[in-house]
Amino acid sequence: MTDYTTSSRRHFLAQNAMGIGGVALTWLLQREGLLAKPVKSDLESAAHTLLPKQPHHAPRAKAMISCFMQGGPSQMDICDPKPQLDEWAGRDFPEKIKYDNAAQASSKVLASKWKFKKHGQCGIDFSELVPGFGEVADELCLIRSMHTGVNNHGQSIHAMNSGRTTDGRPSLGSWLTYGLGTENQNLPAYMVLRDPVNIPVLGVLNWSPGWLPSLYQGTVVRAREPRILNLDPPPALRGKPQENFLEFLSELNGGPSGGELDLEARIASFELAARMQTAAAEVMDISGESEATKQLYGIDDPTTKDFGTRCLIARRLVEAGVRFVQVFTKNQYWDHHGNITNALPASCKKIDRPIAALIKDLKGRGLLDSTVVHWGGEMGRLPVVQNEKSPGRDHNTYGFSMWLAGGGFKPGHIHGATDEWGHRAVQDTVNHFDYHATLLHLFGLNHEQLTYKRAGQEQTLTDGQPGKIVKEILA
Repeated sequence: MTDYTTSSRRHFLAQNAMGIGGVALTWLLQREGLLAKPVKSDLESAAHTLLPKQPHHAPRAKAMISCFMQGGPSQMDICDPKPQLDEWAGRDFPEKIKYDNAAQASSKVLASKWKFKKHGQCGIDFSELVPGFGEVADELCLIRSMHTGVNNHGQSIHAMNSGRTTDGRPSLGSWLTYGLGTENQNLPAYMVLRDPVNIPVLGVLNWSPGWLPSLYQGTVVRAREPRILNLDPPPALRGKPQENFLEFLSELNGGPSGGELDLEARIASFELAARMQTAAAEVMDISGESEATKQLYGIDDPTTKDFGTRCLIARRLVEAGVRFVQVFTKNQYWDHHGNITNALPASCKKIDRPIAALIKDLKGRGLLDSTVVHWGGEMGRLPVVQNEKSPGRDHNTYGFSMWLAGGGFKPGHIHGATDEWGHRAVQDTVNHFDYHATLLHLFGLNHEQLTYKRAGQEQTLTDGQPGKIVKEILA
């Protein structure tokens, strides 16, 4: 007679195919939409967990907070001043230019309406729209020569977030959590703080694990309570019944998965959800933060309250051991094809004070050295007028700006340059695959060695592209 008290989940279910084990497994597979999915035979021996993993070399960074400005902030109005635009304002642009929206295109040069000045000991130029950035200028590594070369939002988001312009690939956060796991087993390794209004272009693809096991996908945190849906069990399962259920599930799950990674990941997510019930509620409760801290993040101001709250939660998450956190603005919030005079100041005011507070707070707590903070979007803007009745700027992915702080990036540094128009990167161009190779390097990962076997082929984040570590931006 088989001793089921020591049987693995696989053995138990195999021996009881017509009993409750088989029924339960079939129900779980059907409910989660996994019943018809084939086993991934080339991954049968793989074991996937979120336990901490050894990097390839000593890391500088342990966690990352990416403040993603979906839509494309205008670099020549925020952090890449171009006096040439003032001299040529209203005149025809003298060079060829690629428009995304040809119907509203114009060749008239559009000068910036905002004044710039140098900040900090490093002398980085920021416009009057982002005084908070100016306050932390000496902590920032500003890259003015970013390039993806695809003027469509979706394709450029894919490039910046998953390494290629095509969809279906794992996001950056998924690669990091796959490669390194996480320090806190009671919280997801990868968390997404979405805007209360809506999600960005491409929706859930922004935090998708692609063809990596679903264990590595981003967990969405809502901007309103309850911040994580379906976290608490129904009343009938709370307390001891849930403990008994999870203990039984753990006993059944004692053997190998046989390659059914989707089921394996789903079971792991159920177990994580149970552990999160207390941990997640505590880490996302900011009521215990001091009034001074709340004011620093702008939570006392209706304009900055939401984004400031999410930045503060992001700090609390990395402080608790979460590996990767994304903080998003709403769909197309920075896509200023028209009315840039009013729309851009509103966008900047929403995020400037909270992000500056995040840098200050991390540094004050000794966390900035090991935490990368990223600010930027998937593109920048063109130096000419779009929509002359209500002037704005069209897309530009041939030369745009973003900045990074902490985690081994060189503070108080400007890297690269665009031409005199702010149109194209002309010095020390940083492609998206260079950025990814450099970022992984700071996390202790070699971008060519962090691989995943799919359909018999070794896949990487940079995926055969000539990604190079940009040593000039490393501290």
